[in-house]
Amino acid sequence: MNVDSGAMDVEMLLKLVLGLIAILLVLEIVGTLFGWIVGILTPLIALAIALVIVLWLLDAI
Repeated sequence: MNVDSGAMDVEMLLKLVLGLIAILLVLEIVGTLFGWIVGILTPLIALAIALVIVLWLLDAI
């Protein structure tokens, strides 16, 4: 079975983005208990997701 490397790169990116989104959702849930810690981390995780997508679109990763 031949799999081109482009398909694997998209698969890896999808797993990475979905993992970051899962972390973001967990932080939102935990945020009800520890609001100030999550208040700092949530924008950083969202920024990381955006950065990964932009770098991928620019073909930097």
